[in-house]
Amino acid sequence: MITILSCIIVVLLICLIYQYQSKKVRNKNLAYITNKIEQMKASQSNERVLIVTDDKHLIEMLEMLNQIVDDYQENVRQYKKMEASMKRMLANVSHDLKTPLTVIAGYIEMLQNQPQMNEHERVRLLEQVQGKTLELITLMNTFFDLAKLESGDKDIPLEKVNLTEICKNNMLLFYEWIQIKGLEVVIEIPEKPIFALGNGEALNRVLNNLISNGLRYGADGKMIGLRVFYDETRVHVEVSDKGKGINETEQERVFERMFTLEESRNKAFQGSGLGLTITKRLVEEMQGDISIQSIPFEKTSFTFSLKRLNI
Repeated sequence: MITILSCIIVVLLICLIYQYQSKKVRNKNLAYITNKIEQMKASQSNERVLIVTDDKHLIEMLEMLNQIVDDYQENVRQYKKMEASMKRMLANVSHDLKTPLTVIAGYIEMLQNQPQMNEHERVRLLEQVQGKTLELITLMNTFFDLAKLESGDKDIPLEKVNLTEICKNNMLLFYEWIQIKGLEVVIEIPEKPIFALGNGEALNRVLNNLISNGLRYGADGKMIGLRVFYDETRVHVEVSDKGKGINETEQERVFERMFTLEESRNKAFQGSGLGLTITKRLVEEMQGDISIQSIPFEKTSFTFSLKRLNI
């Protein structure tokens, strides 16, 4: 009996010692974690908190903590990227507004300082003033549209749309332009209606931007193409040309706000650098996605996809 009691006491002592040691190790690890977090906070470090332990609860806590650190760093990266983008945007907005305003001011000064100007010249200058004024209005509307899209203030209700019909109508809008440029037209649109979840007004703007972009900056390839294809769940629309294209580095940034190239494809709105940005936002608002592929003078294509709907 005494032997059994002694064994029980020994076991209890071992358990107590183990618990004490475990608690001591856990407290040490917690102290290390606390100190490490304070260091990371002070230095804005992106290190991960690493500890060698077999404590299941501590491991779970570390995994959650490191995920929070990763999410924080990603938010910081996105913030810095957005901040840089906004700085470029403000610089470009200032430039884009300054240019037509300077021209308008020059024309008005000429009208004021030359009261004896003949009527033909006066009418010509007034037409130039009107043109530049309309350019400014279009530019400002573009900025407002992007601001509304990014703030969620622009309502884009989704419904079943006949995508094949919308694509045909938008290509017809550019028929005269295509004829003047003497381009080959390659159209691959199914004869039967293909329906998608989308918004007619938004789709018209997306297609108008992509087609006009291809005509402006890919006309040297002497071809413009529009293809509609689909699978069981998605409908895809590809607008393509055989122009000089966009290099791989610029492809990654072509949808960014205010990103412009020399003779850029992203300057569809009087050089504002917002054309493809707005296109991407509109596609995303319709729960779709858009991508670019480009091989100079072989094929440059913008392809967006939407959810397919049954008849």
